[in-house]
Parts: sequence; structure tokens; C-alpha cells
Amino acid sequence: MTARPQPTGTRHAAPRKAADSYGTREVAELIGFSREQVRRFARRGIVHPSRGLRAEYRFSFQDMALLRSARRLVDADVPVRRVFEALDRLQRRENVPPSLSALRIAAEGSTVVVRDDRTVWEALSGQCRLPLGREGSGEGGRPSAAKPREQGTGRMATVVEINTLSSDDWYNLGLDMEEVDPSRAPEAYRRSIALDPANADAHVNLGRLYQIGGDLKRAKRHYRQALDSVPEHELACYNMGTVFDELEESDLALDYYRRAASIPDAHYNLARIFGLRGDELSSLRHLKRYRQLGGT
Repeated sequence: MTARPQPTGTRHAAPRKAADSYGTREVAELIGFSREQVRRFARRGIVHPSRGLRAEYRFSFQDMALLRSARRLVDADVPVRRVFEALDRLQRRENVPPSLSALRIAAEGSTVVVRDDRTVWEALSGQCRLPLGREGSGEGGRPSAAKPREQGTGRMATVVEINTLSSDDWYNLGLDMEEVDPSRAPEAYRRSIALDPANADAHVNLGRLYQIGGDLKRAKRHYRQALDSVPEHELACYNMGTVFDELEESDLALDYYRRAASIPDAHYNLARIFGLRGDELSSLRHLKRYRQLGGT
């Protein structure tokens, strides 16, 4: 086994340009709707994709943010048909921004509710409700990427504002891009870091992509920034160890691998280095730990 960097997992918009547009298939894979459902959002004017050279839909980051919001409503047990109807009704409501960018949209049971700076109402009926309070908001009143949660007798899922993707939103979009279009993932991680320079996971994944591309200098810089923010970040330590392993600086590699005690491959690499040095006892000890942690 060779030393290799590992990615972090999921963490709890710019002006439109060609490089930031996505086809129907990509959007469907990223969001979790069928292609026909994605096209239906476009045909109803709920999202506003541009057209490509062959007249195909090209969706922007902002379109994807709204579709992510719709997906969260579905995940909160709102039927897809009702999501379509609610967002379509919102588009037709007087005094509502065309992009829905100033609204916070949520699910309460199977009902879609909407909040602006002054009022709260049901999207389908237009009936006003009592204010929801500040649930799901971060510092300065900005909504965080909240998970669906129980509140009273209804299930509440707060959805991010459409025109403001958070650092974690960009980070998660970077993860999605790695699955669908890896060339676009670095830009998403860079935007995540621009919004929150202390987002250690974004630094780790951006560093890993630089390392895979052979740019070890930038990879080290991002791993160091991750460790500046979270000194105990084991994946940053492990990935930094793989950089020094590639550079054949084994003493530094050993130091960082030791700080990644819960990562099986760190112990495998420790066993390999100690074996090369003739320290069979240490090599066997780390190989045993590698297997205990699930390595095969």
C-alpha cells in the first residue's frame, strides 16, 4: 500500500458564468431529483436556467441552491407535488422577489411555510401565521445549514436562504462536485475557505486535490491551515504525513502519522516505515493496530 491522502466527509453565489453552469443530468445526480423533476422546476419558472449551445438547460449555483432547498422540503416529508405547488405559488405572489432570495422556506409537517423580514405565511394558502422565531439562524441572523429537527408536533426543516451559500454549503457542494465533475471541486472549496478561513475540512480536501495533482507545496499549506484551526484534526495530520512520505522525509512523516491514531492507514504506513528501518517490534505493533481499526 502506498501513502495516499484521504478526503473529509460531509459537514454539519457568484455571478453566472459558463464555468458555473450544470446540465440536467448533473443537477439530478447532485440534488437527488429525477431529471424530469428538475426539468419541471425549470418549465414552471421556479428556477431560471440559461440555455446551452444545443438549447439544453444550464443551471447556475443559485438554481442549485433553490433545488437543494426543495430537496430538503421533500426530505422533511413534504410531497413533491406540494413542493412544486408551493414554490410555483410563491413565484406568482405579489411583492415576492422573483428569485425567492429574500425568503426563508421551511416545512412544518406537510405544510410549506415562508418567512420574510416581517411576516410568516403558508405558501399554498397565503394564510398568515404566528412568527417562527429565529430557529436555524446563525450569528447576525444568517441561517445556518441546519438539519431537519423535531419541534412541537410538526417536523421543522429550516432551509438556507437562496442567495447566500454558507461556507459549509460550498464545502458540501465541493464534495458533490468530486463525484460528478472533479475539475470544479477546487473552486467550491476555495469559495468555502473565502467565507470561513477556519473551515479545516475545506482546507484538507483542497490540499488533498493539490497533492493528487502533484502540487505538494500548496497541499502542505492547506494542511497547515487546517491544523492551525483544528490542531487535533487527524485527517489533516494523516494527509500531511503522506506529503512528507512522498518527499522521503520519514521523521516528519512518522510524527504526523502518530497524530492520526484513529486512522487505519496511518498505522499501516507507520508499520511500513518502521519495517524499512529494521524496527520489527514497532512495525508489528502498528500492523496489529491497523487490523484492529478495520484495515485489511
